[in-house]
Amino acid sequence: MSPSLDAIPARSAGPRRVLVTGAASGLGLALTREFVNAGETVLATDRHEAVPAGTLPGRAAYRRLDVTRDEDWAAAREWVEEQWGGLDVIVNNAGIATGGHFDLTTMEEWDRVIDVNLKGVVRGCLAFTPMMKAQRRGHIVNTASAAGLVHPPQMGSYNTVKAGVVALSETLSHELAPYGITVSAICPSFFRSNLADSLDSRDEGAKLQARGMIEGSPRSAELIASRVMRGIERRRPIILTDAEARVGWLAKRLARPVYHRALDLAAARAEKRERELLVETPAAGREVAR
Repeated sequence: MSPSLDAIPARSAGPRRVLVTGAASGLGLALTREFVNAGETVLATDRHEAVPAGTLPGRAAYRRLDVTRDEDWAAAREWVEEQWGGLDVIVNNAGIATGGHFDLTTMEEWDRVIDVNLKGVVRGCLAFTPMMKAQRRGHIVNTASAAGLVHPPQMGSYNTVKAGVVALSETLSHELAPYGITVSAICPSFFRSNLADSLDSRDEGAKLQARGMIEGSPRSAELIASRVMRGIERRRPIILTDAEARVGWLAKRLARPVYHRALDLAAARAEKRERELLVETPAAGREVAR
């Protein structure tokens, strides 16, 4: 039987107890390695029943956790209570890629990205906020994106859910501060990972463009993770990991005309590429999403 939340002790000095979602690859895996290397006690989770041997650091525990399933979150919370008696850091990192012209994005795509990228974060926060409030300490770290702060064209669904993660994180940072709980939102620009493999869109041009931006990025998941760790240690509410994200956010806040002009030019370039693609493949046509 799980202990009462009232009996969960505040974290004592020593290794932090950390849960990471989406930990089998990409940023989640890089963060798991960072936490383990820092001497923390880590539960790595992902939607797979098991991960290939050697993927995770040897000192990290692993559990299956599909962030869209309430029963998986309940099981993870029970495991944490029974094994650790509390949690110091949760990293709500699991996510998928979406993108494409708005009129080619189906409601099925919207439902999927909302369920994983937004409601998955909500479920993680709901699962462990009562525990952290009882401890009167903790750190909730939510992976958003630079797309949650600035909103380029052909990324409507992704921009929307990542902006939601930023808004949730900001809300909770104020709401939970009296309980000693810190909340941070990670907001990186594109970095190299397998994120493009999760992109399921009918907009083939946008898929190719997104894959190129991800795979061609000068930033690795390991670099982003090292910068995220510094942001966590400094308890930053918004963790900006690269100059591109920082410049975009500052331009939006301080130089609105420049910001809007840059996005208008990006949209114009995208429309030009679309026309060129249609000329090259006229038979493909375009189907409006129903």
